[in-house]
Amino acid sequence: MSVAGSVALLTEERIRDLLAARVADPYLSPLREDISDTAPQPAAVLIPMLQQADEWHLLFILRAKVEGDMHSAQVAFPGGRLEPGETRSEQAALREAHEEIGLESAGVRLLGHLEDFITISNYQVTPVVGVIPWPSQLRPDPREVQRAFTVPLAWLADPANREERERVAPNGQTLKVVYFKQYDKEILWGVTARITLNFLEALQLALTSQP
Repeated sequence: MSVAGSVALLTEERIRDLLAARVADPYLSPLREDISDTAPQPAAVLIPMLQQADEWHLLFILRAKVEGDMHSAQVAFPGGRLEPGETRSEQAALREAHEEIGLESAGVRLLGHLEDFITISNYQVTPVVGVIPWPSQLRPDPREVQRAFTVPLAWLADPANREERERVAPNGQTLKVVYFKQYDKEILWGVTARITLNFLEALQLALTSQP
């Protein structure tokens, strides 16, 4: 079956079941970019799914340019660290999405989450998956976000649109980094690309190729 055909069969119920099975896999553990001497800080991102022209898309943001921020001006999902009093990754993911792009949490239908990922900046990130109403009037905070844009899930699932490259991290560690081809003038790579690939694997799309 083609990539587009596989994506077209995905219902919210099917996605919820696949995510639950992925997280329940006893062989999955938090993935690391780096091993630090200190405990990672808990954080969360929202993977916003939406239907556009009867096709699944993911919504990404382009982060603002911030001096000293290693993730400045990169493509990302809305997200950030858990604040005091927050005990669930879903709380942080929805709050951050509201703060960064003005997404109203009341309309988001949460479907589950992926396994954690520990970043080189020593955050333990939980990716939370939710379907957002579309079209939505987003209000990106210019202090944090330059723009928001969507990418078709079928395009992301096509293996011809991504590759792995070796990259030397600031600490000298050599990492295998996922890069997607340019889409809508932006390049998805690094942590967000790896999380996207994990999501494709969870949906059983990562190894699908065109006939």
